[in-house]
Parts: sequence; C-alpha cells; structure tokens
Amino acid sequence: MSDDVIDLPEALERVQDDKGFLVELLDIFQEDFLKKRAVLAEALTTKDIMKVREVVHSMKGSSGNISAKRMYATCLELEKLAKIDSIDGMQDLARNIDVQFAGVQAFAVQLKKELGV
Repeated sequence: MSDDVIDLPEALERVQDDKGFLVELLDIFQEDFLKKRAVLAEALTTKDIMKVREVVHSMKGSSGNISAKRMYATCLELEKLAKIDSIDGMQDLARNIDVQFAGVQAFAVQLKKELGV
C-alpha cells in the first residue's frame, strides 16, 4: 500500500494503532466527502465563493484528520484562491481533489483486504 495517498504511519498514530477504527474513519470520510463534493460543485457552478471557502475548509480538515496529505494540500490551495476571491483554477483543483479521493477509496479497499474486514 502506498503512503502517498494516506500517510499510514501518521494515520495509525492518530488512532493509537487501532486499524479497525481507522477503517471506520475512512468509511465516514468517504461518505462525508461525497456530500461535501456535491456542495462544492454547486458552489463552483454558481460562483459562490463564500460557500467554496466554507466547504473546502471543511474538506481540508477532514483530509488532514485521515492524513491524506496531498488532498489536504490541494484543498489548502483551493481555500487560498477562495480567500482572495479568485475563481481561476478552482475547477482544476476540484478535479485534482476528485483524483485524490479515488486514491483514498482504493487505499480504503486495500486496507480492508489486508485486515480481512
């Protein structure tokens, strides 16, 4: 399993090495992400910068909590654009977040297989 999607040692440290709890957190993250991503898509479509800022801030925190460092960094970039009211580049960053989310999904599946869950 690759640590470039999720920093597994760091994530395990966050959950005191409880792999079952980590799997549970990943499931919650994925469900929550899909809801937030729908809100982000709508906010980008309507150019509601305040909503973009709000939802991407939450996405950034969630990705940080599971040690998805690349996703965290991309959310941070998107948040910075929203803070300066710049819509340019936001769609590209949102697509990057989608790619990174696919990586998180694959990581979660692999972790479940390794744990026999």
